[in-house]
Amino acid sequence: MDFIDLRSDTVTRPTPEMRRAIFEAEVGDDVLGDDPTVKELERYVADLFGREAALFAPSGTMANQIGLKVNSQPGWELLCDRECHVVNYECAGPVVHSGLLINLLTTDKGMITADMVRANIRELNLHTPETKMVALENTHNRHGGTILPQDEILRVREACDEFGLVLHLDGARIWNAHVATGMSLPELVRPFDSVSVCLSKGLGAPVGSLMLGSAEFIQKCLRQRKLFGGGMRQVGLLAAAGLYAVKNNIPRLAEDHANAKYLAEQLGALNSFTIDMDRVQTNIVILQLNMEMNSKQLHEKLKTVGVLALPFGPKKMRLVTHLDVSRAQCETAVERIKTILD
Repeated sequence: MDFIDLRSDTVTRPTPEMRRAIFEAEVGDDVLGDDPTVKELERYVADLFGREAALFAPSGTMANQIGLKVNSQPGWELLCDRECHVVNYECAGPVVHSGLLINLLTTDKGMITADMVRANIRELNLHTPETKMVALENTHNRHGGTILPQDEILRVREACDEFGLVLHLDGARIWNAHVATGMSLPELVRPFDSVSVCLSKGLGAPVGSLMLGSAEFIQKCLRQRKLFGGGMRQVGLLAAAGLYAVKNNIPRLAEDHANAKYLAEQLGALNSFTIDMDRVQTNIVILQLNMEMNSKQLHEKLKTVGVLALPFGPKKMRLVTHLDVSRAQCETAVERIKTILD
């Protein structure tokens, strides 16, 4: 039985064309600054987003943590959504690496509003930390791939300017927001002081993320990347995959969005699941289980019929569409899931 892997958009494998790009990549020593393919990737992506410079990093976690560290001082307070990646999936990095106090805010669909920012800025006195940073995530993983409203992001920017706060974007899936909204990449990231973007999710590269910002900021990030152990040598092999991904795989994300909506509509029609369709905006579907089985039990049951999905809480499952899952496979997945619900 062939498995249909809906666990994440990180499970994609390089296509033959991407493998050819890797094979043919011109390389050098990136720590010494002379890997031409890395330089090309960084220039291309910086231009794509309308930023002065970019820095290639091994992972989104490292990119985020570098950005937070360069932008901050130990003892500052960071405002972020309770469900964000920076808090839930980066091993307490803001505390360990940057000495940041984290103020977790409960939001609607991942959006920290300007009013929330203003309401949570501490009055500076002898006893309190300084509230100095805000981090947003777009699209938002744990809220189901939701897209943050750009008009509210602009209001948050105004609040940050008013109080002298740094605004960081975890834009791992910003490509999905771009395709779903039709907004340009520069427009989506313009309000932010620093931005991380990921190549190894929906775009299908095997590894890699980039940090975007001013030339001065990226030079500071370069030093932190070395400190974090992210200085790599003939990494043009990986950069070539990322370059292929950003040049070829952005428009096709629309297929993933259509497939996610199909899964949500089909599975949401079953009594076993509740799906908030308002949150199915990109390539992620969250199932609320209306059954005796918990998510771990359902996970094991799904494997017996060749469907892989991730538990996302005691009574939640996450399904993610990507370039390695076709519409036909989504249709098959629905039929297989139905067989274990009878």
